Amino acid sequence: MELEQKKLPKWLVFGALIVCFGFLVGFGGCYWLNKPAPGPLLNGRPGYDVIVVGGEPEGVAAALSAARNGLKTLLIEDDHALGGLMTLGELNFLDMNHGPKGELLTRGIFEEFYKDLGNAFDVEEAKQYFLNKVKKEKNITLLLNTSVVAPLMDGNTIQGVVVEDQKTPGTKEYYGLRVIDATVDADVAAAAGVPYTIGGEDYGEKGLLMGVTLVFEVSGVDWQRVIQYLKREDNDPQTGADQVAAWGYGKEAMDYQPQDPLMRFRGPNLARQKNGNVLINALLIFGVDGLDPASKAEGIARGQKEIPHIVEFMREKFPGFANARFVRTAEQLYVRETRHIQGEYRLTITDVLENRDHWDKIGFGSYPVDVQPTSPENAGNVIGKPDLYAIPFRCLVPLKVENLLVVGRSASYDSLPHGSARVIPVGMVTGEAAGVACAYSVREDVPFREMTKSEEAIAWVQKRLKKQGAYLVDYTPPRPAVMDHWAYPGVRTMRELGLIEGGYANDYGLERKINKWNLENKFNKVLRVAHERNPQVELRRVVVPEGITREKMICVVVEGLTGKHLSFPEAQELLREKGILTEQLEAEMKDGEGTPTFAEMLVLLANTYEYLLEK
Repeated sequence: MELEQKKLPKWLVFGALIVCFGFLVGFGGCYWLNKPAPGPLLNGRPGYDVIVVGGEPEGVAAALSAARNGLKTLLIEDDHALGGLMTLGELNFLDMNHGPKGELLTRGIFEEFYKDLGNAFDVEEAKQYFLNKVKKEKNITLLLNTSVVAPLMDGNTIQGVVVEDQKTPGTKEYYGLRVIDATVDADVAAAAGVPYTIGGEDYGEKGLLMGVTLVFEVSGVDWQRVIQYLKREDNDPQTGADQVAAWGYGKEAMDYQPQDPLMRFRGPNLARQKNGNVLINALLIFGVDGLDPASKAEGIARGQKEIPHIVEFMREKFPGFANARFVRTAEQLYVRETRHIQGEYRLTITDVLENRDHWDKIGFGSYPVDVQPTSPENAGNVIGKPDLYAIPFRCLVPLKVENLLVVGRSASYDSLPHGSARVIPVGMVTGEAAGVACAYSVREDVPFREMTKSEEAIAWVQKRLKKQGAYLVDYTPPRPAVMDHWAYPGVRTMRELGLIEGGYANDYGLERKINKWNLENKFNKVLRVAHERNPQVELRRVVVPEGITREKMICVVVEGLTGKHLSFPEAQELLREKGILTEQLEAEMKDGEGTPTFAEMLVLLANTYEYLLEK
């Protein structure tokens, strides 16, 4: 029996076509969402205008900035989420940078984040925020769970990166006209051959690194009680609280005795989450190599073992924490310091604390020079507090490798000024500037190194940054009062060696009287660093007698220089001959039997150091 043929209704045919079309568009949309955005042909292969390595806040800012300037951008992150230290490290209490009049210095893309989430934010909300920001930019292709295993080099020029997808065996190559290293440790730059120092190496403290922190979460905190307790002394800048953030309990924390001798519990920074729990940034862990994954994993394990004891202590000693319960720790450590790359310019502690401007500035910072403890015995210090200082574009351009910029805390800063410039808001400013610089470099076909010498190129970058909302103004650097002190040249030299600190008030105590330990510790470091930098200087160690006087100080300095014990008249004449004991210094030290001041000691040691370097 032959079946009767019937025509399908038109509405059904039309509906089927719509469904098929929708399926194809949807499938194609998913495909193109994950397919690399089309970019320039490099060596006959499709590539990108810019490759940004590192999904830290600095890397997100760099990728957004590049994409908004029309560049096809690849953003690579080796973890499962964007935000790095802010999200996976759960550092959700930001170190803000304001100018002398209270103006926000770190604007542009950072200010977008700040206005939407605040300086204390919910970590899960921040993860989604970063992801949404990136997904909205059609020029960005995002690769998560993807590790860069090597740079692609042509001589000293970086052309891209070799990556490894954690879910797929094998490696893959991605090419880019320009590369931005936004990894926290400048991993790409180091692998490409950029020179760098580690920790305090640049000021004579090789191997010296600030402690790392493991942020942890607790529940059951009575936040209103916390506010009530910490706001009891509104004039104390070391304590304070609002509805989402708090800081204080420093005196209480000093009584904690850690189980692990290589740990320290300091006054915490506290930030509430949307679920009512509180994140705590307070535990310093020492002996961790921030460049060694195994060492970092061990540091996390040690911290997780210590934290239950800390929470029990807080329950007993911290008002508002009587019912606190440990919930979990952050996925990542807060590592403050590892590499400092060598760039076309190295930001110095003098740049920061003299509030210096730079012709090629791409942003400002003003956070105190906060050098966190480097050991359980070391309390850390604040070297000084700037009003504001400029970040030069040259700090982002590394030596020896072309087509590469480095942003964030591992940019070209000396270790001490890094104590200020390392903070995330400043890092995001450098990331945004790097994205804009790539736009100029790609379109004009001008290498970054040439841009560091071009007023035209820098003016274009600055103008574009201002258009994006960045804060860039010409200013007359506020002159710190200490610069008018007769001893300031000595202060500057000794500060560069990390031997003095001015605190938040920039008070170096120059008129205080010294003791034997002040002179002995500082002079021995001067001798050691001079020997390291000038091998012709014989390494000696001096012992300073009790009851130090000006005459004895001069004799001690001569002993360190010559190894000989000379009489005061002989020692005095020798230092005059070498230009160490200047007329001005000698005039300040008239009373030979009196106790020297810090000002006199600093100038004498600084003059000695400079003489030894020229020897």
